[in-house]
Amino acid sequence: MTGWCCSGIRRALALLALLFPLREMGCRGLNPNSGELEKSPHSDPDPWEVLHRHKRSWVWNQFFVLEEYTGNEPLYVGKLHSDVDKGDGKVKYVLSGEGATSIFTIDENTGDIHATKRLDREAQAYYTLQAQAVDRLTNLPVEPKSEFVVKVQDINDNEPKFLDGPYLAGVPEMSPLGTMVVQVAATDADDPTYGNSARVVYSIIHGQPYFSVEPKTGVIRTALSNMDRETRDQYVLVIQAKDMVGQMGGLSGTTSVTVTLTDVNDNPPRFAHKIYQYTVLESLPVQSVVARIKAADADIGSNAEMDYRIMDGDGPGMFNVTTDEDTQDGVIILLKPLDFETKSSFSLRIEATNRNIDSNFLSLGPFSDTTSVKVTVEDVNEPPVFSSPLSKMVVSEDAKVGTSIGRVSAHDPDTSNSAIRYSIDRNTDLERFFNVDALSGVISTAKPLDREANSIHNLTIFGIESQDPTQIGKGVALITVLDINDNAPVFAIDYETLLCENAMPGQVIQTVSAVDKDEPLSGHHFYFALAAPVAGNLNFTLRDNKDNTASILTKRGGFRRREQPVYRLPVLIVDSGSPALSSTNTLSVRVCECDSDGVALSCGAVAYTATGLSTGALLAILGCIITLLGKLSMLRNTCFPSMLTPSSLSLSAVMVLLIVTMRRRRKEPLILEEERDIRENIVRYDDEGGGEEDTEAFDMVTLRNLNVMRDPNVRRDVTPDTPTFFHYTPATRPSYKSLPDNVVFREFIWERLKDADVDPSAPPYDSLQTYAFEGSGSVADSLSSLESLSTDSDQNYDYLSNWGPRFKKLADLYGNSDGTGVFS
Repeated sequence: MTGWCCSGIRRALALLALLFPLREMGCRGLNPNSGELEKSPHSDPDPWEVLHRHKRSWVWNQFFVLEEYTGNEPLYVGKLHSDVDKGDGKVKYVLSGEGATSIFTIDENTGDIHATKRLDREAQAYYTLQAQAVDRLTNLPVEPKSEFVVKVQDINDNEPKFLDGPYLAGVPEMSPLGTMVVQVAATDADDPTYGNSARVVYSIIHGQPYFSVEPKTGVIRTALSNMDRETRDQYVLVIQAKDMVGQMGGLSGTTSVTVTLTDVNDNPPRFAHKIYQYTVLESLPVQSVVARIKAADADIGSNAEMDYRIMDGDGPGMFNVTTDEDTQDGVIILLKPLDFETKSSFSLRIEATNRNIDSNFLSLGPFSDTTSVKVTVEDVNEPPVFSSPLSKMVVSEDAKVGTSIGRVSAHDPDTSNSAIRYSIDRNTDLERFFNVDALSGVISTAKPLDREANSIHNLTIFGIESQDPTQIGKGVALITVLDINDNAPVFAIDYETLLCENAMPGQVIQTVSAVDKDEPLSGHHFYFALAAPVAGNLNFTLRDNKDNTASILTKRGGFRRREQPVYRLPVLIVDSGSPALSSTNTLSVRVCECDSDGVALSCGAVAYTATGLSTGALLAILGCIITLLGKLSMLRNTCFPSMLTPSSLSLSAVMVLLIVTMRRRRKEPLILEEERDIRENIVRYDDEGGGEEDTEAFDMVTLRNLNVMRDPNVRRDVTPDTPTFFHYTPATRPSYKSLPDNVVFREFIWERLKDADVDPSAPPYDSLQTYAFEGSGSVADSLSSLESLSTDSDQNYDYLSNWGPRFKKLADLYGNSDGTGVFS
């Protein structure tokens, strides 16, 4: 079997360098069965001739194709041939794999392979294809499928590129020669394993003589020493990378490198002037800024930070200097008030020192500077100054009007020494208890004082210059009112004392204490006793506990509510003041029915129950009397016919007695007398009204109308002031219908309660008041006819006649055409 291989690369006369590798390869073939290359056993002096192989069907070499081919015809790659092919046209060649038919084509008759497109090695360096010989008629393979590679041969078609450019770099100023700045790197997409297409060298195009670059590594270094940032702080370099080892015909790329010189502390601070002068007013407030000075430093950032200090001066403690961290200014601050009359100028010596000093540049020092500052004080018209900002005074509570309490004093601090006039800030003495003499500043009382109402008065006193009233000084007079004994002691609380009917003699029923508005220095000491009129009473006694309390004890037992429900005990309380004051306080003791544990069950008067015979009992007694009289009459007729007949007289007397008893029972009032002290009484009426037609019984309109206000006749024994949730004057009281929904019912009840309280015909004790109240929930107001009497409505109700029989009654009442109603 014979085979042969050829490559289109051998036909490219322009690339003679490719012939030597191919010549050495000598048209070796690949055995598809073993996968190994076989050499010809015969030496062939002419490598261009086809080698004869034995024991194999396919023979070819690895194919090469030049990238970026620009010819008009398809580029010939190589030829495939099988020894099965006898040249009779029965064998057909088929190509498959990467780029088959789209990039590579094969002549099915001859086996010639062509590339139909331009190839780019950087996009794909090689293609793997499969070749097979098949029978043209049956389309069955006559040889096994074999694989081969088409490698794209590189050319120098890519320039070096700086993928990370442009570069930014920094190097400290004053750096030594050869200090590394930054390293740049360029990449070349060409094949680094073939030729010099990807071998790059670096050079500096712009940036000399300050910087240099190493050709092979791309490291940029300083080419000059002691470069000063304050002279020039930035350099822009242009770096070139060229392939083909920098030879002619090589491709190149450039990038820029911006180098910034970073600052170091190589410059000391310097004041622009050796002396600074400033002027301030003597009224300048403490902690205010007097002046700002600045030492210039050519450095920046932390290297320009500095501290200021006052080295010496003729005003110790008057000033301080600090550093403004934003501007690095020296800020002179006033620490004490200025006084032109005392000192009119100050001289200071101030030093500025770098905060961060670099030891590498100490030879350039010293890193500090000094200057002088003169501060001149200007006079201003100052307000009067009180000799004491706070004057404390005392006055007795019983001081008479016009009593002098104390004196305030102020003076004009200016050289003019103007006279001062005094006055009181009446916002601090609204009730005008005090006066101050305008010329002398003497404070005196203007009204009687009451320590219990106000024990301390804090007055602001104005001091006003006579020559310039706009200059006003202020002082404070703190006046304390001293206490006198002018208030008598009274009970500490309103005591409610309950006494059980089963109380034993000597039992403590109440412990009382007292309070006194006065505040004696030694504290309160109260003395208790029963008032003289009741000191010898047989019911109670008082024991002074000597601790500002007293105990009330019973003298006897057997108290009864029926006999006396309430006892009123006058207690005399005396204080220890000079002179001593006293008061008599009444302690009410209510007698109560208690259980065995002494817990009160009911207190006050016992309800009186009228005793007598019922009507049935009287009738029974009357029957017995009539029967007795009948028997007596029969006995008289039998035994004493001549005696006078008393039966009619006795019967008459009995009847009169019965009638008088019945009338007495009927006239017994439902309301018991006051001394019976019935606390609650519910009166129930079972009368049935006559409906809406019953207009004669009582005025239902006043009962139901929300806005009817009766004029009450004030009772003398009842206080008409009743509490209400909303306080209105009669002229401004709103209608019930305008009140909130949750308030209207409460207001209605309170109004009716007030009417009952001031009604002279109402009972003077608690009673049940019943009202039928119709709300106001409808936007159409009430639909009831109960209010019609109190309204002046002109509404026409004739339409009720058209509503049918059910509304006939209403039509008769309200549907009159002449406008008259049932109540007219």
